[in-house]
Amino acid sequence: MKQKKIRVLMIAPGKEPDIVTLDNNLDALQKAVSIGAPSQGLIEIINLDAKTCLLCNEEGKLIGLTANRRLGYDIIVGVFYVCGQSKDGELCSLSEKAIRFWSHVFAEPEYFENDEVEKALSTGFTIL
Repeated sequence: MKQKKIRVLMIAPGKEPDIVTLDNNLDALQKAVSIGAPSQGLIEIINLDAKTCLLCNEEGKLIGLTANRRLGYDIIVGVFYVCGQSKDGELCSLSEKAIRFWSHVFAEPEYFENDEVEKALSTGFTIL
């Protein structure tokens, strides 16, 4: 059953992860990934593991959102969220264990040169 509200990690550029609660509907999630964007954007979901995914703005690099964190060879831009994912592929709240783990993974803010983001845009997404 789809959760109406989900407890997730919000990772903003230059900041430490923060635990937030999001309404689990398309409009609210599009608004959440569009913080700092000129208009409401599309959602991109990137699977991190079997129970966890990353929710970000699909057009973030194209519209010039601020570089945030490195993920494999890619650089995620703008505000993004680490969410739980059910067996059925529905977004859900993160477990306490997952919150601790992903808070540690994304604990340190990162800073990038403009050309690093451009290179990541041209090379595509790969997780190590």
